[in-house]
Amino acid sequence: MQSNEIRSRFLKFFEARGHKIIPSASLIPENDPSVLFNTAGMQPLIPYLLGQKHSEGARLVNVQKCVRTQDIDEVGDNTHDTFFEMMGNWSLGDYFKEEAIKWSYEFLTSKEEGLGLDPKRLYITVFEGDENAPKDTEAFEIWQKYVPESRIYFMSAKTNWWSVGENGPCGADTEMFYDVTSEGLGDLTKEEYIKADQEQKVIEVWNDVFMEYEKKDGKVVGKLKQRNVDTGAGLERVLMAVQGKDNIFETDLFQPMIKIINNSINSNDEKAKRIVADHIRTSVFIIVDGVIPSNTARGYILRRLLRRAIRYANILGIDKIKIGELVDVVVDKYGPTYPNLIQNSENIREEILQEGNKFRRTLNNGLKEFEKGINPFILFTTYGFPIELIEELAKEKGVTIDRQDFDRKMKEHQDKSRTASAGMFKL
Repeated sequence: MQSNEIRSRFLKFFEARGHKIIPSASLIPENDPSVLFNTAGMQPLIPYLLGQKHSEGARLVNVQKCVRTQDIDEVGDNTHDTFFEMMGNWSLGDYFKEEAIKWSYEFLTSKEEGLGLDPKRLYITVFEGDENAPKDTEAFEIWQKYVPESRIYFMSAKTNWWSVGENGPCGADTEMFYDVTSEGLGDLTKEEYIKADQEQKVIEVWNDVFMEYEKKDGKVVGKLKQRNVDTGAGLERVLMAVQGKDNIFETDLFQPMIKIINNSINSNDEKAKRIVADHIRTSVFIIVDGVIPSNTARGYILRRLLRRAIRYANILGIDKIKIGELVDVVVDKYGPTYPNLIQNSENIREEILQEGNKFRRTLNNGLKEFEKGINPFILFTTYGFPIELIEELAKEKGVTIDRQDFDRKMKEHQDKSRTASAGMFKL
């Protein structure tokens, strides 16, 4: 089962259960100025989770484009990426735990309407309770209708409480994990399950958030006007489970890119290959939603991703022509789902190649400077190295950058020039 069919099945499954299909919002948030990109499927729907009526009703479903960069250092392992598609269905004050859990299980395991996953490879977590909300015994009891009690684990708020930030709707959640090992893990104790999760032998494929609380300034202040369900299922991880892979980069979403990279170079550096593929894919989607590389805000995130991709492409020996081919592959793969990629393909390609050319002109000289002795301020202001890239290079050599000293010098520089922005860099 390929990615296009999974998207289609998901939407049809919930449409048949009274949900209205809505389109993906832009990556650029319309109603949340506190974040640069939509980082979760529910973000564009926050006003409706807080009680505002949606024109399409109380049951919604879609596949939302998302970008998260807080785990950028983890990209290259089996499951982390910076762009992803979140399949989500929502109850806005309508159904609650019983239906949400039932439909989650049915879609994951049904061969007729869903994904046909093996129920014997599922593991479930529920909220153990704390000062903000009680132990979720209701979800635990509902789950016992579908999976053995020995495979349901109570977990803390660290993993089983979800909120989009310091303000807004939040609540306990129940998460579904799938065993992606070839041999199968069987029954696990809670400790064994946690270890398997850390080793990425089981991966999260679904998350039902029961949003009935509100957070203000980082604290839960009470209950919402209505009880909501916010379901999230990352398409890339779901594909891993469905296609029998142990990492997202072997699924059909990434394989065309990885194939071009492998045909271009002779290297066993899998992490570098994955970083290039991931960052180029993310950059394509950021650019098509109206962002261009710059020294501030979203443009800076884009610039950081592209320059990191170029650095690893150089390590692998991928030239700028191949970078262009990677862009074309992303457009070809996602174009049928997101037609604006096809309409804007030339502009996307030009922006990425142009940024690559700018950075390549200074990259080699900057790396030589780095080898002489790490001077973060010079690398930043003269060679256009993002501070995060400098820290990454230093870490590879076992050296820690003094951020306080760097920040002090940058402030002095800004005061003198009155042109630079804090935390950004010149070309």
